[in-house]
Amino acid sequence: MEEAKSRFKSVCVFCGSTVGKRDCYRDAAHELGQELVKKKLSLVYGGGSVGLMGIVSQEVHNGGGHVLGIIPKTLMCKAITGETVGEVRAVSNMHQRKAEMARHSDCFIALPGGYGTLEELLEVITWAQLGIHDKPVGLLNVDGYYNSLLTFIDKAVDDGFIMPIQRHIIVSAPNAKDLVQKLEDYVPMHDGVVAKARWEVEQVELNASLHTEYLAR
Repeated sequence: MEEAKSRFKSVCVFCGSTVGKRDCYRDAAHELGQELVKKKLSLVYGGGSVGLMGIVSQEVHNGGGHVLGIIPKTLMCKAITGETVGEVRAVSNMHQRKAEMARHSDCFIALPGGYGTLEELLEVITWAQLGIHDKPVGLLNVDGYYNSLLTFIDKAVDDGFIMPIQRHIIVSAPNAKDLVQKLEDYVPMHDGVVAKARWEVEQVELNASLHTEYLAR
């Protein structure tokens, strides 16, 4: 039976620049890459070939999928990030990197990772909360890696810092297949058209300003 066509074209993946200490994290990265290939979804990520980032990107690339690595010029040294597979897009700074990753993606997935993964994840969640985008955000909760984060979010809801409806911005699953299906089934919690339109205009202005600044150096 043929796979149902995905409503997405590309997926942004946030994940660690190391592989972690447990085999289950590597396995999950391989499985996610394979699931993206199976669904004919392009990968957008932060560039490089190290850690879980490298596993996912190589898996998609080897499977014939399109890979877009967006990386600041200051991090393009191969000694730091390794060699990016697929298409490489250099940007001026970390802020522009995140904006470009979001712009080229239809949804977001976070594999296990550290500070950088968490910062990227929370930013796109916050953008959804503000109505800047209505793209689904998923946690690949490998062997309960994100249980503590989900408990924190539930505590924030209980104590009145996050609205109950905003708890549903995030979906999670223990494996790639189930997570991608939850992202497919996701219904936005509100219409963020006005905020999103304003955000897109601001991003165009910001990118033009950054480009001018870079050329002036």
